[in-house]
Amino acid sequence: MASQDLSEMHDATWPPGTVALEDIQNLAQGVILQPPPTEDPNDPLNWSKPRKALNFFLASLYSLFTFVLLDIGTVIWGPLNTELGISYSNLNNSFATNCAGLAVGCIFIIPFAYKYGRRPVYLLSLIVQLASAIWMAKMKTTWEVLVVNIVAGLGGAVSETIVQMTVKDLFFVHQRATMNGLYLSMVIVGTFLAPVPAGYAAISQGWPWIWWWTAILLGITLVAFVFFFEETKYVPVLNGRSRSVSLGAEVDTKQVEESGRKEPSASETSQVDQVPERRQRSYRQRMALSHKTDAPIVRHFWQPFLVLVTFPAVAYTAICYGALLAWFSVLATTQSTYLLSPPYNFQATGVGLFSIAPFIGAVIGCVIGGPLNDWWILFMSKRNNGIFEPEYRLYLAIPTIILSPIGILTFGLGLAKGLPWIVLAVGSALYGLALTILSDVTLTYVTDCYQDIVGDALVAVTFVRNTLATIIVFALTPWINAIGLYNMFVCVACLSVAVNLLTIPMLIYGKRARAMTATKYRQMAMLQPDHRSFL
Repeated sequence: MASQDLSEMHDATWPPGTVALEDIQNLAQGVILQPPPTEDPNDPLNWSKPRKALNFFLASLYSLFTFVLLDIGTVIWGPLNTELGISYSNLNNSFATNCAGLAVGCIFIIPFAYKYGRRPVYLLSLIVQLASAIWMAKMKTTWEVLVVNIVAGLGGAVSETIVQMTVKDLFFVHQRATMNGLYLSMVIVGTFLAPVPAGYAAISQGWPWIWWWTAILLGITLVAFVFFFEETKYVPVLNGRSRSVSLGAEVDTKQVEESGRKEPSASETSQVDQVPERRQRSYRQRMALSHKTDAPIVRHFWQPFLVLVTFPAVAYTAICYGALLAWFSVLATTQSTYLLSPPYNFQATGVGLFSIAPFIGAVIGCVIGGPLNDWWILFMSKRNNGIFEPEYRLYLAIPTIILSPIGILTFGLGLAKGLPWIVLAVGSALYGLALTILSDVTLTYVTDCYQDIVGDALVAVTFVRNTLATIIVFALTPWINAIGLYNMFVCVACLSVAVNLLTIPMLIYGKRARAMTATKYRQMAMLQPDHRSFL
């Protein structure tokens, strides 16, 4: 559909995230592309399918090996304890320090993705992770285990946010849940399936080799990024000038507030048709190390915290997503500790093979939270005269209110009572299912609500997520010592229900909350050089 038709269908009073996805009066037009692409061939939304597929494949590969590095270490806790004399308490602490690195790294690194582009941030992250993997293969002491996990966490901290920014750059609203489902499928392979070969490698080649293989894979990925990953940051052009220049460091607040109450001016909307240079960039230009813009980045160091307390959708995503990782950390650390002891007596291979159970659940969750979610929002939009509301995605999160605690209780109480390992596996699979569905739904929901500040929003989400995991893991051993393994899992299940129930008020009041914060969102969006809110 032509851009002028889109503007006629869009009501300037709609809250952020509410867009027209279907023209009910003219079904032959098909799905309306949101956000509307420009006419510039360099706009990532205009890239060919193979070009998008290559870039997203590399981003997914990056996610896979990042989570391999972050999550296979628990498989070798037994050998590290017996060979290096590192206590299980310190191994537990190393998991927590890794989460701490993940929490703070995003705050300090993601702002540079706004200033210099996504590509240099990906490359820096891969270099740090490669160095971490090599160090892990050579570590011998407790302090090394603790410090290298912090470094690995810092290197992988941007993984969730930068990939979500890439999804926003490359894909339209009706495609994002599917792409997030594919991204999460790579995450779950790295989290749940990679421990299987890691366990066998630890037994057959020695525990350092799980890190040497990871270093090799990260090295290959780094080379692929250097030669094939294109920059997806795109700054629309307004009257012959990039938006980063025309906006500058300051924006008139009164002017932005007015823009939230009226249609964009002709000079704002005409930028789609006033692209002075429509020539395809050369390979050398596309592979440049940096794509610097003049917009300042200082605010991006503190703005995530402002976004967190200003927009309920961001706070909801941060709490739900954060709790999911916290409960996963509980399952992962107890699994790696207690399955080594009677009545299970697992070796590294057994601990690794156990991860197949949550992997199976997570694969099913990727289908429900991804392609089915995108089909669902199109179905709901048709019933709403073609108008899409981000809250439509939350309907698919309702089953997780029950699935998550059932999985936690089945695994946890079975472990506490020494039930057969298959009972634990069923519980772990159920939790993997709930984890992936709710992760996909919440991440896509916040992207749909606030696409132009999604980087800051996801930095806040990642910070909360990993901070909660750090606190829970550090407190886990004294918590179990105080009330016992059985009661600890009962508490975790109850907390899981309480957090997941937040989906209901968001489903009911989410649109109202977006409307109430619309002016503040537009103020922040106008400061982004690559925003598309007023195209």
